[in-house]
Amino acid sequence: MNTLFGKTKEEAKPIVLKSVDEYPEAPISLGTTLVNPTGDWRTFKPVVNEEKCVKCYICWKYCPEPAIYIKPDGYVAIDYDYCKGCGICANECPTKAITMIKEEK
Repeated sequence: MNTLFGKTKEEAKPIVLKSVDEYPEAPISLGTTLVNPTGDWRTFKPVVNEEKCVKCYICWKYCPEPAIYIKPDGYVAIDYDYCKGCGICANECPTKAITMIKEEK
């Protein structure tokens, strides 16, 4: 799976600070979404139509989270555990192969 920072979900580890002295003076993120699933934030989710997909990977490049990965057949897929439903992938797709649909919970 292609993910941010070249790590897989299995390799990602949370940052653990043992005391207040270890905290930086500026705010930081205590981990990427690889260790903090955020998929339950969505109200819309992207759906890939492989018949329209030309495997350009623009969606993968623009996704702000490690939520889009490239399958062995070359098509992209969405990891809904980490997709926030921002719609950037659908907006950037030149063939409109990704559509945003209302999330049903």
